[in-house]
Amino acid sequence: MAIKIELILHGLEYGKTSAGAYLLLLKEKEGRRRMPIVIGGPEAQAIAVVLENMKPQRPFTHDTFKNVMDAFHLRLKEVLVYNLVDGIFYAKIIVTDGITEHEIDSRSSDAIAMAVRYDAPIFVYNFILDKASMPIEPIDDEFIEEEEVEVSTENDLSKMSMDDLTEKLNAALETEDYEAASKYRDEINKRG
Repeated sequence: MAIKIELILHGLEYGKTSAGAYLLLLKEKEGRRRMPIVIGGPEAQAIAVVLENMKPQRPFTHDTFKNVMDAFHLRLKEVLVYNLVDGIFYAKIIVTDGITEHEIDSRSSDAIAMAVRYDAPIFVYNFILDKASMPIEPIDDEFIEEEEVEVSTENDLSKMSMDDLTEKLNAALETEDYEAASKYRDEINKRG
């Protein structure tokens, strides 16, 4: 019988191997293992805006889905990563109206984007964590080294090219400086 293990969101960083890919890192809540999941840029942004309490001008798809669920008095009970096939994680969101539970198939990145919106627990079966996890280094619980990312004033941002803004945004996300990332993203969206 598969045992469910609770994970917590440990970090998000720009992928160094695939352009546009991000690494979402989940950590065992009661253990030493962490599980990386490669996700796309839009999903990374959908997670980052919640983690950094950013308020986008218009709702993301995940926000719209949450608004629909809230309107019908549904809540996200939990997310379960239930399978791993050929490097692809399979997840489902468990939704309840307080009486009935429904399991809805989802991409793992979308399920986690919803979990952060509901502050819902994220679980994985032990056999998946056994296959996909890596131990956390005993001396340091951080998976990337912090770097200073200097954010220019708003006037300076307006003078930057789109390429420079995108490069700065990626660097800020890579170092988990979401405050700086939000400023670069806002300037990109203004020009959008």
